[in-house]
Amino acid sequence: MTKPGGGHQVSTACPLDCPDSCSLSVSLSDGRVVALDGGDANPVTGGFICGKVRRFGERVYGSDRLLRPGFRLGPPGSGEFRWVGWDEALARVADAMRDARDRWGAESVLPYCYGGSNGLLTQDTTDARLFRRFGASNLARTLCASTTGAASQALYGKMPSVTYADYAHAKLIVIWGANPSASGIHLVPYVREAQRAGATLVVVDPRATPLARLADLHLALRPGTDVAVALALHRHLFENGLADGAFLEAHTTGAGALRARAREWTFERAAEVAGVEPAAVAELAGMYASASPAVIRCGWGLERNRNGGNAAAAILALPAVGGKFGVRGGGYTLSNSGSWGITKSWIGAAEPPTRVVNMNHLGRMLTGPVDPPVKVLFVYNCNPLATAPHQNLVRQGLERHDLTTVVFDQVMTDTARYADIVLPATTFLEQYDFARAYGPISLQMVRPVVDAVGEARPNVDVFAELEARLGLDQPDEPRDELEMMLRVIDGLPDGVGEAVRADAQAAPPFGTAPVQFVDVFPRTPDGKVHLFPEDLDREAPLGLYTYQPDPATARYPLALISPSNEKAISSSLYELVRKTAELTIHPDDAHARDIGEGDSVRVFNDLGAVTCHAAVSPTVRPGTVALPKGLWSRHTLNGSTSNALTPDTLSDIGAGACFNDARVQVERVAGAADAASAAEPAAAAGANPVERRDAELIH
Repeated sequence: MTKPGGGHQVSTACPLDCPDSCSLSVSLSDGRVVALDGGDANPVTGGFICGKVRRFGERVYGSDRLLRPGFRLGPPGSGEFRWVGWDEALARVADAMRDARDRWGAESVLPYCYGGSNGLLTQDTTDARLFRRFGASNLARTLCASTTGAASQALYGKMPSVTYADYAHAKLIVIWGANPSASGIHLVPYVREAQRAGATLVVVDPRATPLARLADLHLALRPGTDVAVALALHRHLFENGLADGAFLEAHTTGAGALRARAREWTFERAAEVAGVEPAAVAELAGMYASASPAVIRCGWGLERNRNGGNAAAAILALPAVGGKFGVRGGGYTLSNSGSWGITKSWIGAAEPPTRVVNMNHLGRMLTGPVDPPVKVLFVYNCNPLATAPHQNLVRQGLERHDLTTVVFDQVMTDTARYADIVLPATTFLEQYDFARAYGPISLQMVRPVVDAVGEARPNVDVFAELEARLGLDQPDEPRDELEMMLRVIDGLPDGVGEAVRADAQAAPPFGTAPVQFVDVFPRTPDGKVHLFPEDLDREAPLGLYTYQPDPATARYPLALISPSNEKAISSSLYELVRKTAELTIHPDDAHARDIGEGDSVRVFNDLGAVTCHAAVSPTVRPGTVALPKGLWSRHTLNGSTSNALTPDTLSDIGAGACFNDARVQVERVAGAADAASAAEPAAAAGANPVERRDAELIH
């Protein structure tokens, strides 16, 4: 399509870590991106996209963009680099890996990656092939979704979920631990459509999110208490003859054990633990028992604590006990990423029996007495100094002089400033990929719309070249993104690869809007819902469907949460945000501490401190404060962010992160001098000092 003024539009898709996987229409002029908007290939996109991706062109051409490889000159955290060519940079990376293997063993190399891109090409292709053949430590990617994923796998075998469009058919919608207005925005129109048709909306969240403010009922629970409320709903269903006995008999196992564990959770006890009124819990229970179709959007916010796995299991079990399956608009939504049955056969290398490192324990691995020690840290598709728990311990590890840190990224992140070697990566607008949604069910090809900026290179190409330099490559294997793209297409399930190759709408055999227990069923070995999986009962510290008390103390009484927001995708795109972060605090908690709107405040516990501004608002419940997820050092007054305060303890099930178990105190900082003195000396704040002497490469 040609635009006035000589520009034109091209189509691609967004593979970033968001449920929606939008189709995009990108406007170009003179070979440069000038605008991004929604496309129509994915019907759910509906022609509109989030404000985050709308600004993505600013990342492509921004001053923080990495343009060529570099070697750090100054101390760790300085961000001062000498720019070099790819040959010299990859030679040094290969030498560091080889030296670590020869002296300490291959497990002394730790690849560290997550969802900076959720595309099928940019992760688990040549990167996995390289590190598996090398024998590096195996990373357990548990920062997000491992807890809910473990519950979903055990109960349902990750049965495909209710998709967005079917929310319009629901009579009751429960949004539990999710904020679609910030992440997964294309669910919101379907929720609003259902409301206009008479549906009841319930939101369970410590904050008054935009949908909570439009809800018929909002339960602002204490963080970490979701399991108590869910079990109270189960008790109501079982003890009042409202459980679907016929369904339980035919399609489930373990209902009796679940009922026994739920028996102690009266409305009154659950309400006391959760910090809400018993009448509100009873109202939700009554709504859920009587409504059909009823759908629960189970989010990832509820998993980020010591009780996250038990909460996820209890919530996901509700549709089975309440008899909510078998109708369009009824059941649950979690993640549809597993709907396609993709096995990633294209990796081409078996996973070796090397040690497994939980990514939440990065700080421990870099600083503790581990055997072998981590000598090479290779970071890609993530920014752990911003996203991993126990930030100060991670920073301490990155400051080690006997550690070689490689960061392969698009921009100069906080982690990249500590790297010994930085490598410039392409963005999704400059490379091929496959975007797989996990809210709707869609799979789209991502196409490059502009040439790579500077000397940036795709992940596939760089890892394949490192593989060759280390003598690990084999004949007739994909060595660049085009070859790997064809291999991935060939490795997709029957019919899916052919549709992608033909640029047609791909769909799994059951379609893109399955009805649970009509079109799709549990993928457990016996095809039944396992309401009381014995392995989860063994894994949970107190057993399945139990509650661990709040870790708050008299010294640190406030729960700190770090929810997603409309400005960034985890830590991605935060280089475009210039405003200093604000701690949202309830007026009651602010008044008790003599804190006013806009005051400088110090948020602290035994792990660290964050200095920022206060936003006094009733949008968080009393006893809870909130800092945005994924902040960079530049967004606070002292260079530390919420993860300087989060423990690296693990959830009850799935070994996930416990970000929302941070307990803190907040105090007002009287003036600018006091705010400066409250700064953590180890934190590296301020603007990116990298000289832009190669800026001409960006044009």
